Order: sequence, then C-alpha cells, then structure tokens
Amino acid sequence: MVRRIRIAASSIHVVAELNDTKTAEAIWEALPIRASVRLWGEEIYFPIPVSLELEEGQEVVNIGDLGYWPQGNAFCIFFGATPISRGEEIRPASAVSVFGKVIDEPIRLRNVASGAEIIVERESNG
Repeated sequence: MVRRIRIAASSIHVVAELNDTKTAEAIWEALPIRASVRLWGEEIYFPIPVSLELEEGQEVVNIGDLGYWPQGNAFCIFFGATPISRGEEIRPASAVSVFGKVIDEPIRLRNVASGAEIIVERESNG
C-alpha cells in the first residue's frame, strides 16, 4: 500500500510518499499533525508527538527527503542546503531516519516562513 501524505503551510501544499520503515509507520499513525514551522537553512522542521530511535541513520540526505530527527523528536523536510552543508550536499544537524520523499516540487517550500502553521495529514485518496 502506498501511503501518501499532504503537507500544507501558508499557501504551499505538497504531497509526499512514505517508505516502508518503522519510522514511517509510527508517523503515519500519529497523523494528523499541526505544528509551527522552524527553519534551519533550507530545511523545515517541527516537533511531533512521536519518540523513536534512529533507524538506518543518514548524515547526508537528498532534496525532498523527509527525515525524523530523534534528538528533537522532529519531522524534517529537506529542500536545499543547511548551515553545515558542504558543497552541494544536504546535511542535517545530525543523523536522521529518512522515512519518505516529497513527490511534488520540494523547492516550493522555500516560500514558507518560520512560525507558519504546518499541517501534515493523510492524503484522502492515499
């Protein structure tokens, strides 16, 4: 079963697909989630009501990846360089569990401001 989620902040909406990991399953079960956007370079992150261990941690991710950051119990959306990226890489603050990927244009998330409300929910036809 493909699990799709809808991420909405300000007037921006993107769809993402979750992978087949324990992290993705736990986040899917916690939906819907409402939070306040925090920015770190070209990364959106926000705390979620899920507490998990690192699962196949990655220290470098790809544009559009969704990551779970255990140190902050945070949902992360990567759409470009962070303050500690080197060259063209996208580097989280520390290892994250990648649990999905934005299937729309993640670069649109650059227009979301810090403090904006973000809503993550199951896509109705997903």
